[in-house]
Amino acid sequence: MKNVARTLIAAAALTGVSLEASAWSQEVHRRIAIDAVNYMKANPTTTNYAKLLNGATKSGYTIDQFAAALGQGAYDVDDFADTYICGATTGNCQLAPVWGAGASIVKYTSYWHFQNHTQGADAHGNDLGGYNYAKLTVWGDIDNMAASWLVGDYLDDGPGNLTGWFWSDSSKYNAYDKTEKNYRQGGYSTRSMYADFEKIPFQPIDNLGQYWFSQFLAAPTVQKLGFVLHTTDLLQPHHTWHHTWTTSALNHSGWETWVNDYYYTYQLNSQPAVTAALNNLTPMAATATDVRPLLTQGARVAYTQGGIVLSSTDDTDRLNTARVMIPHAIAMTVRILNRAADRF
Repeated sequence: MKNVARTLIAAAALTGVSLEASAWSQEVHRRIAIDAVNYMKANPTTTNYAKLLNGATKSGYTIDQFAAALGQGAYDVDDFADTYICGATTGNCQLAPVWGAGASIVKYTSYWHFQNHTQGADAHGNDLGGYNYAKLTVWGDIDNMAASWLVGDYLDDGPGNLTGWFWSDSSKYNAYDKTEKNYRQGGYSTRSMYADFEKIPFQPIDNLGQYWFSQFLAAPTVQKLGFVLHTTDLLQPHHTWHHTWTTSALNHSGWETWVNDYYYTYQLNSQPAVTAALNNLTPMAATATDVRPLLTQGARVAYTQGGIVLSSTDDTDRLNTARVMIPHAIAMTVRILNRAADRF
């Protein structure tokens, strides 16, 4: 099976098929965060801009520096070195695939960046689960290639726990007791859930957002808040239809590249569109401690309105979808920043 996957991956490289499994490109994450701050600056009477500015000043930033730092935090989550997956036979643990063109798949941390709206509750007790190959409703070549190559591979859970054949194990980072524990957020997990990649129920991205939001509330920093803002992945339909529909394929990479290329050309960050999108997202209370209801609201927009980009590469279809998703991603960020401003 792994030889088949190796052949498919090599063929993908030769034909120019991208194997990336991320959501919005890192640059688009940065832009969304900056545009949300700019929206608040332009609309101080309808947002918590004064408090945000005060928080930025107290932290030693100008507002533009603060926006850039937020954007960098949102950007950086895709580069976390927090998830290793280990070979089913060798027990050798890696941060990302090492086979040929497979290295172009982003780091394994990306598998925590989904919320599946097609399956309901997961094994952990989350109302909506994350990436789980065995539970996909839509999938494609990249999902199948990864699952074929990684069949039986397990999450690095520290030395002496899950192992390869004959107890082989080269644990490099105990992702189960660190990353997974952080993203568990009160749910139920066992090591055995993470024993076979093709069956692993990864924690959903709203739990990632909640972990960093709680860290921010406990001790506010711009970096932690930036990490929360990576959850705008949920407005990328492949992250609800991939990150909500949960597939790493189906025109995923081409769509993201298109959004990055035409973000400014088509003024996807239009402030009137952001204002309209804010009406679809319930504000967080000034004392709210759980960001997940807001994140799931945003994800539902992607799930109900963004599915066409999984099957179509037509510019008009992509433009119509982007004009919904990007303003809602910025609006969701504004809602989070309005709440965060009360904590600075």
